[in-house]
Amino acid sequence: MRKIDKIIVHCADTPEGRDVRAEEIRRWHKAKGWDDIGYHYVIDIDGTIEAGRDIECAGAHTQGHNATSIGICYVGGCDAKMQPKDTRTEAQKESLRLLIKFLKLKYKDAKVFGHRDFAKKACPCFDAKTEYEEI
Repeated sequence: MRKIDKIIVHCADTPEGRDVRAEEIRRWHKAKGWDDIGYHYVIDIDGTIEAGRDIECAGAHTQGHNATSIGICYVGGCDAKMQPKDTRTEAQKESLRLLIKFLKLKYKDAKVFGHRDFAKKACPCFDAKTEYEEI
């Protein structure tokens, strides 16, 4: 079993309301030459939690932190003009919270971060570290 010390939240960098599923993100990532989708979970706009990359495999979502982290991506993250925006639906917020709680049961020492905590990006377009610190 991998040693997990981080749960890192991302956005798909897609416009608000655009319905994108894990399989489409998988195609995007494979088109880049990756062997699979970079995230372990994808949260659809309706709140559905989809499995991505196998949890026992290192992700491809945060350079330098993939070996010891779980990557979660919510669909959205941009407004209609493709500017960063927290576009999470209420269903996505609830599913993110539930998934993080579930993962923290398994990986008790894992801390929650946003991709922006490790890169000069707006992703996930909200402060995940603060929002989920009490979990």
